[in-house]
Amino acid sequence: MKTSRRGKRPARGSLLVISCFLIGSAVLRLGGEAGQALAKVTPPDADFPDSGPSAMSPQVCEPPPDLQRLMEVFDVREARIARQEIEIENRMQALTVADEQVSQKLAALIAAEEQLRDTIALAEAASEDDLSRLTTVYESMKPKDAAALFEEMDPEFAAGFIGRMRPEIAAGVMAGLSPPAAYTISVVLAGRNAEVPTE
Repeated sequence: MKTSRRGKRPARGSLLVISCFLIGSAVLRLGGEAGQALAKVTPPDADFPDSGPSAMSPQVCEPPPDLQRLMEVFDVREARIARQEIEIENRMQALTVADEQVSQKLAALIAAEEQLRDTIALAEAASEDDLSRLTTVYESMKPKDAAALFEEMDPEFAAGFIGRMRPEIAAGVMAGLSPPAAYTISVVLAGRNAEVPTE
């Protein structure tokens, strides 16, 4: 019985040694993989190397040459359009000012025309009053004295007064005129309305 117990002891010891080796191997493997895993983890700043103070400075992105030329063309066109808009606005302001000035001058011209028309109407009324009064004076004169006066007048001027007189008084004045003066005044009186249209 003693020999059988002694034979079992080495088997237990070798199992214990093998178990220790396996556990140690597992620990080593876990430790190595954990180290590799920790090594693979990058620090917070590793993915962003410019995350320091220099990262705050603006980054310039240069466009491709063809795109840059296109942008320059657009800039030139935009500047030209802006200038044209300013010119159009200035012209519109100038036209507005000119329109206001034309309106003011037109209103002043209309007022002056109305004033002139009133003045002419007053002058014509005054002239008509003077002619009517003078005609009455000639009608009050003796036909012989009026004929002597009309003989010295311009034929057209004399014809104007004779045409305004009452027919019976005008006939007496015409009878006192010399035949050439009476003929000339008659021609003027007959021709005053000759060019008036009949239709």
